[in-house]
Amino acid sequence: MAYTNSSMVAYTKLSPNHSGQRTHSIDRITPHCVVGQCTAEGLGDWFVKSSTKASSNYGIDKDGRVGLYVEEKNRSWCSSSNANDQRAITIECASDTSEPYAFRDVVYQKLIALCVDICKRNGKKKLLWFGDKDTTLNYSPKADEMVLTVHRWFANKSCPGNWMYARMGDLAEKVTAQLGGSSDSGGGTAGKGTQAAVFASLSEAEVIKKVGALFTADQKKTGILASVSLAQFILESGYGKSELAQNANNVFGMKCSLSGNTWAGSVWDGTSKYTKQTKEQNADGSYVTITADFRKYPCVEDSIADHSAYLLGAKNGSGLRYDGLKGCTDYKKAVQIIKDGGYATSLTYVEKLCSIIERWNLTQYDVKKEAVVWYRVRKTWEDSQSQIGAFKILENAKKCADQNPGYRVFDASGKVVYAPTASDVPFLVKVSITDLNIRTGPGTDHAKTGKFTGIGVFTIVDVKSGKGSTAGWGKLKSGAGWISLAYAERI
Repeated sequence: MAYTNSSMVAYTKLSPNHSGQRTHSIDRITPHCVVGQCTAEGLGDWFVKSSTKASSNYGIDKDGRVGLYVEEKNRSWCSSSNANDQRAITIECASDTSEPYAFRDVVYQKLIALCVDICKRNGKKKLLWFGDKDTTLNYSPKADEMVLTVHRWFANKSCPGNWMYARMGDLAEKVTAQLGGSSDSGGGTAGKGTQAAVFASLSEAEVIKKVGALFTADQKKTGILASVSLAQFILESGYGKSELAQNANNVFGMKCSLSGNTWAGSVWDGTSKYTKQTKEQNADGSYVTITADFRKYPCVEDSIADHSAYLLGAKNGSGLRYDGLKGCTDYKKAVQIIKDGGYATSLTYVEKLCSIIERWNLTQYDVKKEAVVWYRVRKTWEDSQSQIGAFKILENAKKCADQNPGYRVFDASGKVVYAPTASDVPFLVKVSITDLNIRTGPGTDHAKTGKFTGIGVFTIVDVKSGKGSTAGWGKLKSGAGWISLAYAERI
């Protein structure tokens, strides 16, 4: 096909960081967040450097100006995925420097306009957002369809940030409307920005597993037990397959008087609330029906984010309403804190939540506190005075050992977990066990020779990495074979 570039471009500075002409036709758009309120020129200066090793087709700066950095005919280096970038137009957007990495309105409006332009020039009448990685990547777009993807699906990144991620459905809907197409698609939740249709095809257990991963990720950021929040999610969704699937997106709809408009990720279809009736239980067990304005959310992540923000920030006078919830590791205690703070009026709320947690084994989604493992860099384990560093991250310990000849990395038990490849062979090692196997090659995937070194001092003439020994394998000068250096002390 004949590729063209957008006429909306206000600044051009082509980057050398690309892979040449695409190997796949354009059927995806991937918006990104720059993590900075950049200018088109500043972004161009960054991408033009070969050392940057990154680029995008377009950029939208803080004032809404569009920059062109890689022509549409070429594959940019933007999404940590060759397969995605071969078929996607990538767009870097100026944003705040911290989560949720919000865009200015002028940037978001220009993103909508640029996506419309891209779709029109590439013969597309619909822009689809499925809200689910697996569904999206397994979907084959029709000839008139463009699909939205995000960087976070291909790398351990927040990109495009929670602000934009919560608006992907809104973006798809607004672009499709301007294209004059229909948001309906055989693929699922096209353009609506909700995951209900995706969830509707799953069993209740599968929905809980999928959403449980989101609560686990949220717990790592907020410190609120995933099991407790997930139990609230299930309870407030109706505790059943169809209810859980269909109401998953607005499950944490809260009274506007409580959550207001201050929490992140609160926009829904251009409004901020919807009205419904709810029953609240009095202390004597009777109920009163009230009508209140509630919040609704376009996706599960947005609902979870707002719910967590509320639990962490709600005040009771000058103090926190749910004080002690953050970092609490006992789900029964955490549930009681929520109940005592006045979250629910039901007299059996604690029992209900605990029952759900136990029924579905929801504690499996809680982040377990891992013991800190220290890696020590010494000449020998016994020689503690020779230690030149202790590291929590093994790779950092390895680097230290690499920079200091004669040093190795030991775990807490004194076992060698890494020994730099020796460049100064030959060298001597001392073996203190009688049954150290000699193998035909460097690794446990090589056969044993049937012989042992015995206790003694031996000359190593070559060192290689191999299976079964993180300290490497040493070749004996005698030619008898190879031994694991994890059981040998270098002299």
